[in-house]
Amino acid sequence: MSIVALSMNILLGALLVGALIMGWRLERRLKALRTGHDDFARAVADLDAAAMRAQAGLMALRAATDEADETLNGRIAVAQELVAQLDRSVAERPRRSPGVMATPARDDDWLDRPLPVARERPGPARFEPQTTTRSRARIDDDLFEPEAASGRLRAIPGGRL
Repeated sequence: MSIVALSMNILLGALLVGALIMGWRLERRLKALRTGHDDFARAVADLDAAAMRAQAGLMALRAATDEADETLNGRIAVAQELVAQLDRSVAERPRRSPGVMATPARDDDWLDRPLPVARERPGPARFEPQTTTRSRARIDDDLFEPEAASGRLRAIPGGRL
């Protein structure tokens, strides 16, 4: 074997080892890309499911809103009818002078009576403390004496030093 053939075989072997290393690295990267693609596909599927749930929730909310709208419109119509009846009954009520009381003609006529005049109540009684033997005990009011205001401290009898 000649040197040229031997060197060509070594070069070809080195190139094959390089191709194997590059193929191995490429396979690792493709595997990571496939895993990322699978994760992305799962995330898109989860997002799609969440969008469907949100759409269903919006449809339920829209139905509840329509139902509440119908209910409130019915209640508003009933309230307007009651207001109209009340206005008619107030308009039909006979006018009386404020000081004259008539005998009640119906059960709800007590609503037409004027309120009684409020009496003035005396104010609350003032609390005066009772003096007992215990309340006559000596109270040490050092905080309010002039020497406490001057900043000097003095020992309190029976206190710790």
